[in-house]
Amino acid sequence: MFAWGVDGHQIINQLACSALPGDVPAFLRNPQSINAMSYYAPMPDHWRGLLEPELAATTAPEHFMQIETVDAVLPTLPRKRYDYVRALALAQTSHPDMVVTAEKLGMQPYQADEVWERLKVAMRDYREMVVTKEDTTPIEEEIVFLAGWLGHYVGDGAMPLHTSNKPNGWLGPNPNGYTTEHKIHGLFESEFVHKNVKAADVSPLVEKQPAPIGDVFDQYMVYLRQSHALVETTYRLEKEGAFGDSGTADGKRFAVQQLAAAATELRDLIYTAWIQSADPVPQHH
Repeated sequence: MFAWGVDGHQIINQLACSALPGDVPAFLRNPQSINAMSYYAPMPDHWRGLLEPELAATTAPEHFMQIETVDAVLPTLPRKRYDYVRALALAQTSHPDMVVTAEKLGMQPYQADEVWERLKVAMRDYREMVVTKEDTTPIEEEIVFLAGWLGHYVGDGAMPLHTSNKPNGWLGPNPNGYTTEHKIHGLFESEFVHKNVKAADVSPLVEKQPAPIGDVFDQYMVYLRQSHALVETTYRLEKEGAFGDSGTADGKRFAVQQLAAAATELRDLIYTAWIQSADPVPQHH
C-alpha cells in the first residue's frame, strides 16, 4: 500500500525542512533543498512498479508494520533488522496457522532507523569536510537526498493503516460494521488529501521548537504506536463519510493532525542527526 499519495508526502517533507532551526546548516533550509525534499518525498513508491518486480518485492515491507500481529508473536521487538527476521522465523513454529515473516508483517521501523543513521553519517562527513575546507557540494546533495528519503518512511508511519494488519479493509470480528472493501486506504491518504488538504492547513500544527531525540529506535516505535492507536478511529471516520469527496471537518482535522505529526517527527529526526553527527567516533582497537 502507498501512503499519503504525492501530495501528503510532499507536504510532510516541505514543512519538516522549513521548520529546521537556525543551527542546522543553511544549505539544508534553502529553497532549493525544500524543492528537492519535495521531489524525493514520493520516490520510494516509484521503486514498487510492476516493471521492477524484484525491487518492488524487496522494498514493499519497508513501508509498513503490522504492529498488533508482531506484538502477538514476539515478546519483545528486536532493535536490529536481522534479529527481527530470525525472531519471526523462530516464532513461526509456534504459530502454524499464521504467516509470520518479515515480508508479511513489515519492517518499517528498521528502514526508518537505518536511513536515519545514513543521514547522520553523511552529516558527520560534512562536518569533517568543512574543517578540511573541501568542496562540500556533493555531500550537501547527499544529505538532502537522505533527509528526503527518510521523510517518506516517517510519513508512512503517521498513516495509521500502515501500522496495522487491517491496511485496506477491516478483518476479523466487526461489531461496528466498518468497511471491508479494499478502498479506505487510497480514499483517505490519496484522494481525500489531494482534494482537501494544503500545506498551509498543516503548518500551524507543526511543533515550533525541535525536540532532540535520545534513543531514536525507541522513540520511533513510540511514534508508530501513537499512530497505531488511531486505526479504529480511521475506520470510524470512513464509516461516517469523513473522507468522501469534500468529507467532513473531522476528516480534514484528522488528516492534518497526522501530516503535522509526521512533519514534526521528520524535523526532529533531521535535527537529531545533525546534533549527534558531532559526537566523537569511537576508535577501533
